[in-house]
Amino acid sequence: MERAWRWFIVDFLGIFREMRLSYLPPLMVYLAAGVSAFSGIIESFFVKDQLGLSAAFLASLGFWAGLPWALKMPIGHLVDLFWQRKSFFVYFGALLMAAGLLIMVGLTGYKEWMAGLLPPDIWYIVSSLISPIGFVFQDVVADAMTVEAVPRHDENGVPIPEKDLQRMHVTMQTLGRIAIISGSALVAGIGGWLAQTLSYVVMYEVSLLIPIVSVAGVTLGDVNLILRRRRYRRSGFSEQNIRRMLHAEKPELEPNWTILGGSAAFVAAGIFLGLSQFAAKMETIFCVSLLIIGYLIHQLLREMAPEKRREIIGIAVIVFVFRAMPGAGAGASWWQIDLLGFDEAFFGTLRQISSILAILGMFALRGWMSRRPIPYLVVFLSLYGTVMTMPFVGMYYGLHEWTERVFGFGARAIALVDTMADSPLGQVAMVPMLAWIAREAPENQKATYFAVMAAFTNLALSAASLGTNYMNQIFIVERGSYGELGRLMITVSLVGLVIPIATVLLVNRWSRPRFTETT
Repeated sequence: MERAWRWFIVDFLGIFREMRLSYLPPLMVYLAAGVSAFSGIIESFFVKDQLGLSAAFLASLGFWAGLPWALKMPIGHLVDLFWQRKSFFVYFGALLMAAGLLIMVGLTGYKEWMAGLLPPDIWYIVSSLISPIGFVFQDVVADAMTVEAVPRHDENGVPIPEKDLQRMHVTMQTLGRIAIISGSALVAGIGGWLAQTLSYVVMYEVSLLIPIVSVAGVTLGDVNLILRRRRYRRSGFSEQNIRRMLHAEKPELEPNWTILGGSAAFVAAGIFLGLSQFAAKMETIFCVSLLIIGYLIHQLLREMAPEKRREIIGIAVIVFVFRAMPGAGAGASWWQIDLLGFDEAFFGTLRQISSILAILGMFALRGWMSRRPIPYLVVFLSLYGTVMTMPFVGMYYGLHEWTERVFGFGARAIALVDTMADSPLGQVAMVPMLAWIAREAPENQKATYFAVMAAFTNLALSAASLGTNYMNQIFIVERGSYGELGRLMITVSLVGLVIPIATVLLVNRWSRPRFTETT
């Protein structure tokens, strides 16, 4: 009981005690990213009912939509070069997000007029591609702001001990994940319910409020820095000391033309390949992105000790492989809609439950995460995630019909229980990695460093979309034709179990000494 009480006070409630006003600005930007899920439910139904896009094409579109996250590198470098004007990057991102939402307003409310300009499928593709670019601009600034948000000195100008700084970085990154999930939880149930009462066009019009949240966040950050500067001045600190304590004094940073030039070439090649008929264009862009990011990571880590460098590379590879595992694709959602009878409101309920439990899990497991090495977490989550997919595989083969007949509960009850069991661990793996990135980032390159390392792990999501596309080409799942879905889900589950665990074993053998705790 004493240990349980100490865990409740230190780990679960401690995050409230450690909350600081300086954490709020990046959290608001992250919150906007979570709230963007408001239109996610109606988008699934709109695409299914009104656009003739296959599951394989939607998986490939997911690849292209995820590719802008590789642009975090040049954008991060630009944010470092123009750090004092970082707010403008958030404003630009907000404009792109609003443009993507306005396109969906037109498709759902003025489809005939929009179709007179371009086919609806093209409009949807454009919206799916420009909105992520807006999120990337905002996310890069928010990531760098998490470094700035953790003060290195207290109110009296005394340096904060390294152990306390480490815990504060873990808290900051945990709160960032909580903000994203909280935004999703806030709108999931409301969005599912409103989708049954409001038209799609009204839903997208309401979504136009989302970019305002991120703009308010970065504005609050600027105000907060002004207030902190005034407090230090009243305490008698010199301007030089104030700049040092506010992360404002840093060595001059010259433009890195390797990053900017290579990224420009990458964008040009991506556009050229995207518009071409080249058969392997997605694979080519993915490989080029991986090579560029790998080279930049090598440049960032080359001054570190060999043991530390091998450990960091090993951890990055493990996280990359874990996040790169393919999914079943859109066909699984279509099957749940058509054969299990899940509607918008129920999907909203599932997402809300998932988000709320994920938040509680982040509170409860914060200490556990900080005390466990990342390879341990990846093995545990791979095993746990495979177990959690089994109920849906079982329902494909009639599990819900048997439970309905014998126990009196069916598909919806199974989905609810499975979601409740799976959700608390969904965001666990990334928090230690993000906390490490924030802690190790050089003062004059915090956005660049965060962007390069985060781009590597985010590129894994493009690899996951690519793998999902391959899976949907091997196992053909179309609307109303779900004969291959069972084998698809089983294959995806086995791949997601075997490959991450094998990667941990191989990297653990390669990296010596054995992995130690990283947070």
